[in-house]
Amino acid sequence: MTIRPGLLALTLLLALSGLTLSEQVQAYSYAAAGKEPLIDAREALLGAATDGKDASATLSEIADELTYLEQHHKVELQAPLAAAIKAKDAAATAALLNRAYKAEIERRLEGASQNLGDYQTAKVLVVKSKRFLDLILPSLSEGDRKAAEQALAKVLDAIGNPGVFGVGAKPADAAAFSDAEKALMAVLAPL
Repeated sequence: MTIRPGLLALTLLLALSGLTLSEQVQAYSYAAAGKEPLIDAREALLGAATDGKDASATLSEIADELTYLEQHHKVELQAPLAAAIKAKDAAATAALLNRAYKAEIERRLEGASQNLGDYQTAKVLVVKSKRFLDLILPSLSEGDRKAAEQALAKVLDAIGNPGVFGVGAKPADAAAFSDAEKALMAVLAPL
């Protein structure tokens, strides 16, 4: 059996790096996993609103995120969310969470816009904004869902692409990014 020189070199490189295959794959991942407290708290808050249970512990866990959104995105969340849960109003709770997710999308896209020169950072921020959008989509009409998904796809395309060793590289397009971001936020405006 003959081993190709390139495969042998790759195997040796991986073995010498000291990383397991799993660690190597995770290191290459484009989407930084990370916890999203507002997403993680969703089921607990909706369950508390439906069952009339106390959600003060969950609300205190996400207080920093809600405070940030209230201060920087001019959206009131904490008091109305606590009131909706106390009133056993699952629909109002879901609507308030959607409003928080919309603010998070806006926040992530603003960050991506500021980091268009850094492809990896911009891509991670856009991908994270998609996690929030996925939670909002079921509450939108079919037409708005498609429009939101298309706008986010255009945002992702506008961040460019570094290519593979420069081959196929595409520079970021700030104007296209801005237009797609505005289109997405226009679809989400009623939330």
